[in-house]
Amino acid sequence: MNTLALGPSWLDPDYLLNTFGLPGLLLIVFAESGLLIGFFLPGDSLLFTTGLLVTTGQLKYPLWLVCTLIAVAAIVGDQVGYLFGRKVGPALFKRPDSRLFKQENVEKAHEFFEKHGPKSLVLARFVPIVRTFTPIIAGVSRMNYRSFITYNVVGAILWGVGVTVLGALLGKIDFVHEHIEMILILIVLISVVPIVIEVLRARSQGKKAAALEDDGTGRPPAGGNGPSSGQRGRHAKR
Repeated sequence: MNTLALGPSWLDPDYLLNTFGLPGLLLIVFAESGLLIGFFLPGDSLLFTTGLLVTTGQLKYPLWLVCTLIAVAAIVGDQVGYLFGRKVGPALFKRPDSRLFKQENVEKAHEFFEKHGPKSLVLARFVPIVRTFTPIIAGVSRMNYRSFITYNVVGAILWGVGVTVLGALLGKIDFVHEHIEMILILIVLISVVPIVIEVLRARSQGKKAAALEDDGTGRPPAGGNGPSSGQRGRHAKR
């Protein structure tokens, strides 16, 4: 199966699986689930491609074993992220930007966690970048460990097993084989939709805040309830 590289060739799911096999897949899932350096890895398209390769026999492992190992790797990755967050704590928010670390990613994950609470551990699994930082933020916030374990396991199964099984099921359809490049691109586009929505929402809120500051009153304009400038001018002449 030849797939279209959606970035550097070494991030292409087909290349990664053919080169590193199942051990490489599990390492990537682990890293993307809780290590700071794992945010750029192609989790969604990689899992989908894994399921497809299992169905076609190119990845010679039973589907149940692959899904079980993926879930375990995702759970352990989140565990490491949580423990790292508890250890580092607030210092994470003061860490300077580097090539592999951006403060804005931490802030996005923090906002996501504050907005959705514990269930963010499940929702974040389906949002690239955010899924890497959310367990770390949960640790920083000292989320109840028992609750963390519960949501961690649920999220790992829904994402890791769910996306892989989806790839396996769709891999039996000829249309998917004939248009695999389009399918992978679609998966990537869908996975970044939540990020685009959040960016647009943040920009909209920023523009509203700037408008209030320009107004000088801290309140929206009166909206025409008072006299217009022209009317005020005529009254002044009288």
